[in-house]
Amino acid sequence: MLEKNLGEKFKMPKVIIDYREKNSLVAAELVELGAEINFQELKVADYIVGDTAIERKTCSDFLSSMLNKRLLRQVEELKQYSKKLLIIEGIDEQELYNDLPEGINGNAIRGMLLHILLEASCPIIFTKNYEDTAKFIFLIAKRAEREKQNFSLRAKKKAKNKEEQKQFILEGFPGIGPATAKKLLKEFKTIKKIISADPEKLKKIIGKKADIFKLVG
Repeated sequence: MLEKNLGEKFKMPKVIIDYREKNSLVAAELVELGAEINFQELKVADYIVGDTAIERKTCSDFLSSMLNKRLLRQVEELKQYSKKLLIIEGIDEQELYNDLPEGINGNAIRGMLLHILLEASCPIIFTKNYEDTAKFIFLIAKRAEREKQNFSLRAKKKAKNKEEQKQFILEGFPGIGPATAKKLLKEFKTIKKIISADPEKLKKIIGKKADIFKLVG
């Protein structure tokens, strides 16, 4: 009985992630924090944690999705979940009200934020960067695990361990296969260190494939 209780206590928090978020670095950071992640094609939201649906937007994506009306549809779709959350990421890097695209002004942004909060009843969290975002999602996952919430979607395959999850994420980058992913992880240990590695060192290990990591951040 004691062994069973200890096993439940140290269960890895579970997060279901839309496959299009694979290269956002949030997924990689969640693995480093100790989450068990599972990529699926989600029709609504970017992350599902327990009964909470989370939509993640960088500042630039938030503004562009305002312009093309995608944001309103996505917020409306979140209402299908009893708990929902909008994360706006990158406040330290880009002030939400600076360098606005044509067609948007400060009051339009304020009006949209108020609509999301008051009309759609969707909480908003502003995060500094992908690491900050991952920490919020991980805390929600830990809370869900403690409360033993049922997942809206369940993985049917055996869960990957931490190293397998990191390799799976790396294989999502163009031109990176299992052998290259293993080679990178053997040398750098974490995806974060791979992304921030000296480009020349990367090229010595994997050649021209190193160029794809310049676009990630």
